[in-house]
Order: sequence, then C-alpha cells, then structure tokens
Amino acid sequence: MTEMPEWETLQRLMPPTVEPDVSVDWAQMGESWGKEFPSDYRWFIGLYGSGTVQNYLVVQEPEPKGDLPKSEFGGMLHETVNARNAWAQGKKSPELVRAEPELIAWAADSSADILCWDASGDDPGAWPVLVYNRDDNLWSRYDCGMVEFISRLLRADFGDCPLGDLSLWGRQSAAFLTESEKRRLLKEGLDPWTGEPDPFAGMFGD
Repeated sequence: MTEMPEWETLQRLMPPTVEPDVSVDWAQMGESWGKEFPSDYRWFIGLYGSGTVQNYLVVQEPEPKGDLPKSEFGGMLHETVNARNAWAQGKKSPELVRAEPELIAWAADSSADILCWDASGDDPGAWPVLVYNRDDNLWSRYDCGMVEFISRLLRADFGDCPLGDLSLWGRQSAAFLTESEKRRLLKEGLDPWTGEPDPFAGMFGD
C-alpha cells in the first residue's frame, strides 16, 4: 500500500539520526504471527528501530507472538491486547460497523490512542491502519500503510487529526529517538528532544 515516494517523504520529514537498537528475526516474527509483516514496517524498523516520534508517538518494537511481553506498559504484544479489548468496547466509524478485524498494534501515543493494522487480509502491503482515539472512544480506518500514515500525519494530510493531540499534526518535521539514545542523552544531562542542558535529566530513572 505504501509506495516508495511516501518512504522518501518520511525520511525527509523525519531524518534518521541514530542506528536502530533492535535486531529482528522477521522469519520468526512471521511464523509466530502466522503472517508476514508489511514491508514498510520492516523498512522502518531496519532504518529507525523502535522508539518515539517527537516525545509523543511510540512505534512498538516487534515482538513474536507467544513470547512474554518485554514490558507490562507497552510493546506490540501488550498494546495488541489493549487494542482488542478497546475494539470490544469502543464505538466504530461507519466503515467499521460490521468489520471483524484482526488487530496487531504497531504504535501507541501519549494520549493513550492505539494504532493498529487490520491484518485479516492476505496481502500485508494492503493492510489498512485502524486507530483507536481514546478521547472519542472511537475506531477509525485509514487506507494506507504505517509509513504513509506517519508521513500524512506530519503533513496534516487527513481530513482531521486522527489522534487525541495535535503534537504531530502538520509539524512538517519531527525527531525520532530510540530508547537507548534517549537514555544516553539523559545520562549526559541533556533534554533528549531539545538537546539543551536539563538539570533534571536522569533524576527519575529511564
């Protein structure tokens, strides 16, 4: 679904600045979930890694299904469980009223929104993005891949902001940091998002 121009646009809007800090066995991932993952997500993880966009949107680390979650507060496995619970309770936009998606979460944000694929189709390149907006308790569908979704979010190229906060909406440029890079900057006494000295950096753990 995501074409190369969108991939190139995202790199222009959010230039990668550090090496990714995760190594993924995609064959194991595909076997555990029973399906391959979209190529744009694999490209993203290979270039950026998992981490946070502008201290707001967390792109989850790939986790094999059946493994123990790496964190009780986030991660693909944890957020997928949250998404499936939210689907059962949340309202649906008109195009999703009769849908029965197979949800896999690839991101979550500081507004407690959850971003997923509907992985029920045979072609992972055609999986749409389903977003649970926590403020509205509403699920909506976006017919694009995750790279195109982030790119369009930064360009304000949807009818309305899909997320519960305008932090990324129309920014035109954003920073992406892996967890290890955030920790490194904090240990150096710097605010990870401004690069400026921060007297409180590192005082409250990772």
